[in-house]
Amino acid sequence: MAVPKRRTSKAKRNSRQAANMKKAAPGLCICPQCHQPKLPHRVCPNCNYYDGKEIVAEA
Repeated sequence: MAVPKRRTSKAKRNSRQAANMKKAAPGLCICPQCHQPKLPHRVCPNCNYYDGKEIVAEA
């Protein structure tokens, strides 16, 4: 079984993990029905519309 010969330094560890910190927040678009921000290609959580049609009927 492979065993590390030396301890990984903080700089090496941090530079490897820094690539994951560059991820940006997801882009938002405006719902054409209620004009609230929502994630693209998803049902609006406020008005339950997608592509001009009501998807989830309100109870």
